[in-house]
Amino acid sequence: MIDSVYLNYLEGILTENRKGKFLKVLANRTNHFTVAIEDVFQLHNTSAVMRSCEVFGIQQVNVIEEKYGKKIDKEIAMDAQKWVDVNRFDSISECIQSIKSKGYRIIATTPHENDCLLDDFDISQPSAFFFGTERNGLSEEVLKNADGFLKIPMAGFTESLNISVSAAIIIQNLMARLHKSDIDWHLSEAEMLEKRLDWARNSIKDIKRIEARYYSEFSI
Repeated sequence: MIDSVYLNYLEGILTENRKGKFLKVLANRTNHFTVAIEDVFQLHNTSAVMRSCEVFGIQQVNVIEEKYGKKIDKEIAMDAQKWVDVNRFDSISECIQSIKSKGYRIIATTPHENDCLLDDFDISQPSAFFFGTERNGLSEEVLKNADGFLKIPMAGFTESLNISVSAAIIIQNLMARLHKSDIDWHLSEAEMLEKRLDWARNSIKDIKRIEARYYSEFSI
C-alpha cells in the first residue's frame, strides 16, 4: 500500500506543471498489453522498443537477457526507462512463466501458418507481444508456448523490418485501437498511485537526502 503522506511530501517538492503532467500521462497508461524483448543483440534496438512503449502508453516492458549484455542504451531510450517498468529475466522460460501467471496471452510477432494480420488482431484480451533477435527471430521456446501469432502486412520485396520499427508499428496500431474501444484498459487507482510515487522519486535530484529528511521529520 502506498504511503499517502510520503507521496504528498514528495509531490510537494514538484511543480504543479510536473504533477499535472504525471496525471495526464497516467490517464493513457495501460497494463492491458505488455511487450517482451528476447535476447536482442543490438542494444539500441532494445532501447528503441522501450521508448516506443513509453511514447504510446505501455507501462510494462520485459527484457530477456539469456545470452547478451545487461544494459540499456540511455541515449536511444531518452530516459524512457524512468517512466516504464522494466522487468528483467535471465531465461525465456522464467519470462514466459511470469507473464502467463499475470493472465497474459503470449503473442509471437512473426509470420506463421496460423498468424493474424495486425488490423485483425483481437485486442479484447490482455496480451504480451514477443519480439525476437535481429538474426534468428524468436526462439523455439517462445513459438512453442505462443497462444497466437501476429504479423505486419507488407507489400514490397523486403520480407522483414528492423525490430524497433516493427515494435513501433504494432504498438501504435494496437494502442490507438485500444483507446477507441470500450475495454477497461486503464491503470487501477492503486497502480496510478504507485506510479506517481515512482515518478516523483525519479524526478527529484538527491532523492536519498530528501528521503532521509522525510523520515527524520516524520519518525516517531
